[in-house]
Amino acid sequence: MQIAQNTVVSMHYRVATAEGEHVDASAPGEPLVYLHGHSGIIPGLENALTGKTAGDKVETEVAPAQGYGEYDQGLDLVVTMDAFPADARPHLQPGFRFRAEHPTKDGEQVIFTVAKVEGEQVFVSGNHPLAGKTLRFQVEIAEVRAATAEELSHGHVHGAGGHHH
Repeated sequence: MQIAQNTVVSMHYRVATAEGEHVDASAPGEPLVYLHGHSGIIPGLENALTGKTAGDKVETEVAPAQGYGEYDQGLDLVVTMDAFPADARPHLQPGFRFRAEHPTKDGEQVIFTVAKVEGEQVFVSGNHPLAGKTLRFQVEIAEVRAATAEELSHGHVHGAGGHHH
């Protein structure tokens, strides 16, 4: 079976930046499983895998626009501590994530990550850590199958034994 809209794909992968920095890889014997055509993986990789079958090996390079987006310096902000609710302030340390309004796009939400805290200033970024980076993928397709009606109605793959939320 070929990878197409509404198929469940199991794949082993390795990904690095164009500069060769290791980003991620599937664990041995534990392929990544996703529902094709439902935004489970970045668009550039999904496009490269369309039409492939079990056993195929794919090497592809994904530009930022088809990956995690271009780096937007407008999403790097310095916010004063008092802009946060009092109960959140003790958690404001590097790595802490929170959702907030986009600084320039009304009604759009962004997930921000605290980069550092200096006194009353909190440095945050709404960019994904891989924004602006070209990514190189090495993929081996392990299995392709039709999605079940339940998987399609929920928009994601269910594990062995059925539905687990």
